[in-house]
Amino acid sequence: MKSGPRLVDSHCHLTDPRLRDEIGPVAERAHQAGLVAAIVVGTSAANSHECVELCEGSDWMFPTAGLHPCHLLEEPFEPAWGKVESLARLGVVRALGETGLDNYWKEVPLDLQEDSLRRHLSLSRELDKPVILHCRDAADRLLLILGEAARSGPVSGVLHSFAGTEREAEAGLAAGLHLSFSGMITYPKNENLRRVAAVIPNDRILIETDAPYLAPQPWRGKRNEPSHMVATCEALARARGQTFAEVAALTTANAFRLFRLGPPPSPNPMM
Repeated sequence: MKSGPRLVDSHCHLTDPRLRDEIGPVAERAHQAGLVAAIVVGTSAANSHECVELCEGSDWMFPTAGLHPCHLLEEPFEPAWGKVESLARLGVVRALGETGLDNYWKEVPLDLQEDSLRRHLSLSRELDKPVILHCRDAADRLLLILGEAARSGPVSGVLHSFAGTEREAEAGLAAGLHLSFSGMITYPKNENLRRVAAVIPNDRILIETDAPYLAPQPWRGKRNEPSHMVATCEALARARGQTFAEVAALTTANAFRLFRLGPPPSPNPMM
């Protein structure tokens, strides 16, 4: 691993065959880019189990367990939820999710999505583990549910691949959440998103790839992978008027704290 700033990919799907089938080279490129940890996110009961298996014995990959709102019809819901709940209770599982609301594809009934979301939020609080939230074309409803949950105390978790407005960002922060920015912040037309990212408090911001999706501008339209997070960190630093090293340090510290990965590493370890 090179010396210099350290990075954490707070949301990726390394069980996707496009990445898992060459996890060795993917990991090597990630480490050369400064990556010290990756949160490997589950999207179904079966996939969450795959995440736990992939991360077993790893010192840099950490799994989550959850039911993605777009995948809720892939398995019978009650048995799937039971499996996710059991996985979530494992010490190696660092978060609940990915859960949330998606009103873009309109394939999964919103009442089922909301039921799943509320279960994730409740279990997150019970287990004192953060929740990873997906939102597409459903911000008002999601924020309403989060506001209700926050009446019992701050919601520990993250709005992943945030692409919303400043008002939505403020509501998420008020509920207690972190906001994570993906390669979308590098896209030329996303100036409004960069303005939102510029005002997020230092202690509530994360970066991610959402690999293999949402590759930053230099690789847009191609398969994404954790090493590409460097471009996202660079764009976020420019938007915030900070250095790359500053954004790397604060987002890494935030991720280590939120996901309880231990003390954050030194930005310039002895080689």
